[in-house]
Amino acid sequence: MEEILKQFATFFPELNNALGAGIMIFLRLIGLMRLAPVLSKSEIPAMVRLSFALISTVILAGVLHPGAPPDGTPIFLCMVLNFIFGAIIGYVANCVLAAILAGGDMINTQMGLSSAMVMDPSTKTQVSVMANFFSVLALLIFMYSGGIYWLFNAFIKSFELYPMYSVNFHFENIVNVGYLSELTANVLFMGLHIAGPVLLATLGQDIILGIISKTAPQVNVFSLSFLFKPVMGAFILIVILPMLINVITDYLVSYAGIF
Repeated sequence: MEEILKQFATFFPELNNALGAGIMIFLRLIGLMRLAPVLSKSEIPAMVRLSFALISTVILAGVLHPGAPPDGTPIFLCMVLNFIFGAIIGYVANCVLAAILAGGDMINTQMGLSSAMVMDPSTKTQVSVMANFFSVLALLIFMYSGGIYWLFNAFIKSFELYPMYSVNFHFENIVNVGYLSELTANVLFMGLHIAGPVLLATLGQDIILGIISKTAPQVNVFSLSFLFKPVMGAFILIVILPMLINVITDYLVSYAGIF
């Protein structure tokens, strides 16, 4: 079998190079689609994702003009590293949206909706109602602000930073480490930035209900809080939603240079 492959590479060198590079591109793209926003959603059928990855591989193999692999290159190791490299790019893009989901969880807790959980089909886990809402909102804003273009631009640029047949894996050459450190450090800060208006409104409501409980102990303040908190939180969200969309858009655009 090895002799047949050697003869095939001898008689059809360009086709052999294209097939080898296509495998590496395909695996890197599969790694990207495994964790990247939008592309990793289980609502998209697996056959559609695989077909999209295959078509993109054929196009990129013609655009990148890959050469022959160096002699002695461990092909299996290159395949594994290309998959990991694509997964890292998708993970970094997914980290950008983690702060928005954190804000949704904070709002959900303050609105008293912690007991209202829904099944997220993309992660197969129970998520809060507001986190699910902000997840969809963040994905829509991500696509609207050019997030898919950023992903594929980063994917194409990744072959300059990390060649497909390289076995020297240096993380600092993959992403802008400074941006990534700032991004992960500010997840809680950005979540508070998004959830701030609702947190302040519900805090003021708790203070008012606390005063009522002291001045009129016969009033069941605990039951009133379950009634007023969701209504107050929903009202505040409706009022600040246009401003909130602008804040999330600016946040996503500010991290476009992470790749």
